[in-house]
Amino acid sequence: MFAAKNFFLAGGSLPPPPSIEYLVVAGGGGGCQYYSGGGGAGGFRTASGFSVSTGSPITVTVGAGAPQDSCLYGQVPTAKGSDSVFGTITSLGGGTADGNSTDSAFSNGGSGGGGNGGYSSNGGQGTAGQGFDGGIAVGGGGRYAGGGGGGGGAVGSAATSSGTQRFGGNGGVGVASSITGTSTYYAGGGGGAANGTSGTVTGLGGLGGGGDAGAVMDGGAGNYGYPGTANTGGGGGGNNGGQNLPNGSQAGGSGVVIIRYADTYAEPASTTGSPTVTLASGYRVYKWTGNGSITF
Repeated sequence: MFAAKNFFLAGGSLPPPPSIEYLVVAGGGGGCQYYSGGGGAGGFRTASGFSVSTGSPITVTVGAGAPQDSCLYGQVPTAKGSDSVFGTITSLGGGTADGNSTDSAFSNGGSGGGGNGGYSSNGGQGTAGQGFDGGIAVGGGGRYAGGGGGGGGAVGSAATSSGTQRFGGNGGVGVASSITGTSTYYAGGGGGAANGTSGTVTGLGGLGGGGDAGAVMDGGAGNYGYPGTANTGGGGGGNNGGQNLPNGSQAGGSGVVIIRYADTYAEPASTTGSPTVTLASGYRVYKWTGNGSITF
């Protein structure tokens, strides 16, 4: 006759979890300058049932957002958001807004960057299962507007026009997750910038850390957009103007890696990277904002 299996290990200690739930968000893409599109959000991936093995470290990499000046008007972007990784799971960095009429690999990513108004260009492409495309730009008549950056939950809005007025596209909305115990949006796209006559409107960043575009420019100095929010993977907002600004474009927000599992299982044997550890609604929650690892 077999003995009944005891939930506890010898000595009363808890067993390690057989699997965990994860959220992996990559760094967001940057906005550009001169009525540019917004940056695309970092790739968003989440699921439960990720199998773990005792004694084997799982590597954590948190992607940085695209840096300032990663996109200049008339040029292809030089960088996009960096990938975030948890073990075998990779989320792709967000695409940076287009700088000219030529498609660039740097405009594609987890979500795509918005198109540039000066060239009426298309937005970058997102990645299935991680994010959506950036919005199309609009130009003509000396007035321009950029498309919104793609978000984890929706395509970036296309820029529109009405007479001499231009309307920058809003960034695509992100995706809500309750993995920490509180519903929080991640991976919002950046808003597209616009210039034009009175009544012109610039785009707002998507819910989930997307940066708003800069204020309307109608001649004179340009106006800053806003960067993506740190540790959300939000895309940076587009600038109006740029040559006379300290930075030509706005940065994307850095990513984040979060895991959780039931608190009926043991704490990990070790962690690196100083994750924030909380107990919430019957779960152990580990959140990394920098590189590290976890071993069960």
